[in-house]
Amino acid sequence: MTPAPIRRRDRHGRGLRGPLAPPHVPLVESPSHRFDGMVLDAVEHVEHRWRRELAGVEFAVEDVPSPPGREVSDEIQSAGVPLARLLPAGAGRPARIVVFRRPLELRAHDRDDLEDLLHDIVVEQVASFLGLDPSVVDPGWDEDEGPED
Repeated sequence: MTPAPIRRRDRHGRGLRGPLAPPHVPLVESPSHRFDGMVLDAVEHVEHRWRRELAGVEFAVEDVPSPPGREVSDEIQSAGVPLARLLPAGAGRPARIVVFRRPLELRAHDRDDLEDLLHDIVVEQVASFLGLDPSVVDPGWDEDEGPED
């Protein structure tokens, strides 16, 4: 006796279903990839003016802050939760500015608010690294609109 052929479900003759959207469409982009893109935009805005001074600085994104395992030069906090850290250069490693995704997303009301907050955080961390006032790093920066303490 021959086994019955395996039937694949093919509702209404439509065939196999494919992805909802092609991979290059933002619908498929994960929230962390969108956040990474917003950080890159904020960094590019500042790097445009300070490229030479920031040549040895790494920018990174982490989901949540971990307790600092090494010396922290500067940290931006809101209600005691770190939003970003500046890790100074050490033996064989460059200075690093780390932005924390989840605490920033939780403080933003919408995408525009998150973009503004990211811009302010990046400007403040770069200013701290360069030893300048944030308004010098970005003349459009407004101290009153910075992250809340």
